[in-house]
Amino acid sequence: MTTTTLLRPEGLVNSPAFTHVAVVPPGATTIYIGGQNAVDGQGRLTGGDDAAAQTEQVMKNLRTALAAAGATVHDLVSVTIYLVEGVDITEAYPVAAAGLEGAAPTVQALVTAGLGVPGALLEVSAIAAVVR
Repeated sequence: MTTTTLLRPEGLVNSPAFTHVAVVPPGATTIYIGGQNAVDGQGRLTGGDDAAAQTEQVMKNLRTALAAAGATVHDLVSVTIYLVEGVDITEAYPVAAAGLEGAAPTVQALVTAGLGVPGALLEVSAIAAVVR
């Protein structure tokens, strides 16, 4: 195996938005992206109480972090989304999906009472694998 393989096993729901299994080949470089929220490069929370606007910044931050490690969203194998309780995922989902540019890694969504950045409505952490 020379590339990461994403699997949608028969018998599990077949969604274009995510896959169920990611198999990373030996020798791949694994990249761990810590929680990205809607804080811009100057440390300001963007998007106010608009989940879609915050998601836009979150996805921008995720792409920036991946690029720093020589990766793109197409190298993602796992994404975890933390939503503050009460946030409507249907507001954030279309923006997050667009930010993934057609990539369909494994995805986990969790609801939490709050996040480390006051006012943040969501946060994303991720794992990518790059075969060089």
